[in-house]
Amino acid sequence: MTDKSKKVDIFSVAKSAKVSASTVSRFFNHPELLKPTTRRRIDSAIRRTGYIRNRAAQTIHGIRSGTIGVLIPTLDHAIFAEVVQAFSDSVADKGFTILLASHGYDQQKEYEILRKFLEHRVDGVVLTGLDHDDAVFQLIDQQSVPCVLMWNYAVGSRYPSIGADNELAGQLIAEHVLSLGHRRIACMFPPTEGNDRAQARRTVILETLSRAGVDVPTNWSLTTVYSISASKRDTETLLSRPDVPTALICGNDILATGALYGAKAAQFSVPEDISIVGIGDFKGSADIEPPLTTVRLPAKRIGQEAATALVSAIVDEDPQVQRSLHCAPTLINRKSARMIESALHTAK
Repeated sequence: MTDKSKKVDIFSVAKSAKVSASTVSRFFNHPELLKPTTRRRIDSAIRRTGYIRNRAAQTIHGIRSGTIGVLIPTLDHAIFAEVVQAFSDSVADKGFTILLASHGYDQQKEYEILRKFLEHRVDGVVLTGLDHDDAVFQLIDQQSVPCVLMWNYAVGSRYPSIGADNELAGQLIAEHVLSLGHRRIACMFPPTEGNDRAQARRTVILETLSRAGVDVPTNWSLTTVYSISASKRDTETLLSRPDVPTALICGNDILATGALYGAKAAQFSVPEDISIVGIGDFKGSADIEPPLTTVRLPAKRIGQEAATALVSAIVDEDPQVQRSLHCAPTLINRKSARMIESALHTAK
């Protein structure tokens, strides 16, 4: 019978793997310094012995916890899945694990979760977007914990921001729709409260249209929650009226996907009867029918760059060591939008 009263320690793992205890320690703290064969041997020894590190004891002695707290608005949809996966994979290569939590676009809840992360002695924190409660920033400053603002980019952000300029993304899609000759344009945006990304896109899209002499009627300006079923329903309602637009600009690809379904349900052909566009270029946007015209936010690169920045700040023990980085959005022209007939005749 196994003696459960005796805890397996690092020396037991070292003996089983036939390496020194310092090499086992390096396996946890700096795995990139070890040969792959050595890492595999130590990993096998850990599995055999059932060794678990005492993180609490390590943090008491000033050793890093090896964890990074990642706060995102929602886990309900795949909007942030790609960026979080890229971040997680990148920090794992450096020996870190993420603690992931969502706050439901509630800044007070975000503050409470951040406190719990810090109670667990996370080595760094990732926040989504630029707009956060002052108490959140104050807490990070007080604890001197390295922080990166992921997904959005802005010059002069309070902490290093690694992401895309959402104002530029909104401008790109609005200008593209205008360039196709559309002037009867409807818009569908998610709720903007607690969501600086949605607010930035909405503001710039409407301003860009207005400068071109296009004012979106109130009944063509839709606020729809992040839901394919909700956007499908709202698009059906929009297209059931006698007066319909020739184009629908959606604030993200989730809404645009539902809008494609809604147009089909209303017996409208895309893009022959109505053009539909989004923002994001999420996985699947190129595979739906018709493939979605959108603005690509480079999620994978954002996650990787944010990981590099935060790990560097943690390892170098200088929260200000990294600077902001713009991962520029790009227009992806597919088949869900086309030039309207009047513009075609003018072009000829």
